[in-house]
Amino acid sequence: MAVVMNPEDANPAGNVHGGVVMKYVDTAAGVAAIRHARKIAVTASIDQLDFHNPVFIGNLLTLKASVNMVGKTSLEVGVRVEAENPLTGEVRHTASAYLTFVAIDEQGKPSPVPPLICETEEEKRRNAEALVRRESRLAGKERRKAFKVDPPRHHPPE
Repeated sequence: MAVVMNPEDANPAGNVHGGVVMKYVDTAAGVAAIRHARKIAVTASIDQLDFHNPVFIGNLLTLKASVNMVGKTSLEVGVRVEAENPLTGEVRHTASAYLTFVAIDEQGKPSPVPPLICETEEEKRRNAEALVRRESRLAGKERRKAFKVDPPRHHPPE
């Protein structure tokens, strides 16, 4: 996916807002998830988003998304973001992200997705790294659940 960054995407200094980049990351990853699942897939989490270099007004933002791992109903998608100065041809790696999506059926319930077939060494490496991230993500979820406390209930004044 590629999109030109315009003035409305940036702050007064000309730097594109991280939230604008994040929106495009989510869109590119969502398309990759849907194309693999061949059904609607919704964002379950943005597991990691690292910004490496700034993006400026006039840059061509290019996002490359790939499905790295597939579970029963979920998919991990990795996204690499590059910014190109179209006048000079200079390309900078600006961000990397990992997102988890869940495929859903017509009733909005989680739905099985086709398995991922890893053919190249790079695909196998990405899949192995994604499995490690999945284990870490699930362990973190369990830790947070163990410490979760119900918020106090506030009653309206009488």
